[in-house]
Amino acid sequence: MTKPELRSARWFEPDDLRSFGHRSRIMQMGYAKEDWDGKPIIAILNSWSDINPCHAHFKERVEQVKRGVLQAGGFPIELPTLSLAEQFVKPTTMLYRNMLAMEVEELLRSHPADGAVLMGGCDKTTPGLLMGAISMDLPCIFLPAGPMLRGNLKGEILGSGSDSWKYWDERRAGNIGNEEWQSVEAGIARSYGHCMTMGTASTMTATTEALGLTLSGASSIPAADSNHIRMSADCGRRIVDMVWEELKPSKILSLASFQNAIAVAMAMGCSTNAIIHLIAEAHRAGQNISLADFDKASRNVPVIANIRPSGDRYLMEDFYYAGGLPALMEQMKTLLDLSAKTVSGNTLGEDINGAKVWHEDVIRPLDNPLYEEGALAVLKGNLAPDGCVIKPSACAEKFLRHESRVLVFDSYREMKEQIDDPDLEVDENTILVMRGAGPQGGPGMPEWGMLPIPQKLLKKGVRDMLRISDARMSGTSYGACILHVSPESHIGGPLALVKTGDRIAIDVPARTISLIVDDEELARRRANWIKPEPHFQRGYGWMFARHISQADQGCDFDYLESGFGINPGEPVIL
Repeated sequence: MTKPELRSARWFEPDDLRSFGHRSRIMQMGYAKEDWDGKPIIAILNSWSDINPCHAHFKERVEQVKRGVLQAGGFPIELPTLSLAEQFVKPTTMLYRNMLAMEVEELLRSHPADGAVLMGGCDKTTPGLLMGAISMDLPCIFLPAGPMLRGNLKGEILGSGSDSWKYWDERRAGNIGNEEWQSVEAGIARSYGHCMTMGTASTMTATTEALGLTLSGASSIPAADSNHIRMSADCGRRIVDMVWEELKPSKILSLASFQNAIAVAMAMGCSTNAIIHLIAEAHRAGQNISLADFDKASRNVPVIANIRPSGDRYLMEDFYYAGGLPALMEQMKTLLDLSAKTVSGNTLGEDINGAKVWHEDVIRPLDNPLYEEGALAVLKGNLAPDGCVIKPSACAEKFLRHESRVLVFDSYREMKEQIDDPDLEVDENTILVMRGAGPQGGPGMPEWGMLPIPQKLLKKGVRDMLRISDARMSGTSYGACILHVSPESHIGGPLALVKTGDRIAIDVPARTISLIVDDEELARRRANWIKPEPHFQRGYGWMFARHISQADQGCDFDYLESGFGINPGEPVIL
């Protein structure tokens, strides 16, 4: 690309009144022609906010990105985006992932940007940024927020999310008091950065690196490490070169890229949310990735990252010291397509060549895995015709084949009101079923799928049960939870027809899930089923409910799954 061909030149180069206005207004902010003339303009999309602890360091990191852009001869402009703070946004950040994707696409389309640095890391921020940038198809590079430091409780290492659930169960069982609970509260998240377990945040930044959209090794660097500062400046320098090279997502993302990302996710012991987000990203890139791709990878790729919750000891900080993602990919390179391109301009094979594993209990060799198959399994049957997902690497083995009576909750509210009732008719073999929590039912498919163990069973020492829902669950969660049941109950999926006292059978090795009720009875129930009232009468929620796809399709909006740069609608500069 030459200077006159820069996209931003449409705004600033013509000798007309509109371009006069653009030039005079940028000069109004104190810039001179030497700042922008003939230079790639780099949009830095910053998802910082005062209430997003995962991105609390982005105020400083954006300055380091700008430094890199300036060093490489570009002109940086910071564009704030929606900040999806996983811990605070209700009912769920998943409701707003597509809103962020739309905002990113339109920010890049409407501004004089030649390339973009995407700053994110908190769960839905990563896929939201990528989906929008893929659809716009400008040169872009992703800057991962990085995992926070290890938690600590009186010398014991704590993992965010995972140990929250563990200690909450012990508190509900009466085994710990307020003082210890408050110590967990104060010690479990002690630096900026996203969860340091293999939750959704670490899963999605790792898969983004496997897709080739980050600098090599970037996703593993802890947020508080000085290497993260240097990586941020590197992103600024690299994106300027990518503009001149015209290295866009459409030149990087292939079917092989997504198959690599799926394989890496399985090897990492990934969050179940990886399925929804990678499918959505792939469809934006025109690649037909489906649940079948995940299940195929799960059969062939073992879990070799010993990181909680699939692992029993280590966290992302340990993973970085052990060699990080390049070392893991080098360890499993026979399962990857090394010819896939990356933002470096090289192939994935060139990027990871020579990467070393420094701690083989953290990053295991393929012949000594943590778990023989991949992290996730996709089940299908009359209860989930379009599929559902379980994380067998993080649940008790006895539940991989299980049949029992079910106890049904019609909503999260109902479950919460009843779960600690000492008279609840439940034992350790009962299957808990909750519905009304899917993409439309939630609304937004909240992370409610790790249903709490009934208090009466906790006090007896029970710590896992089979649980089924059309919800998602946090990637930091664990247990025998079957999630993403599709189609969801809110639109009349079979989950809507289940009654307390029915029996359900699952067989994870056979990949089946069955509601043991005869077809005639199910037909009678369907005839009597009443569709729930819609949640929204106006605004974004109204639009969401009319256009959201189901979990097996990635929960994207139907009108946005169009492939790279389709109908880009470049602004007319009048």
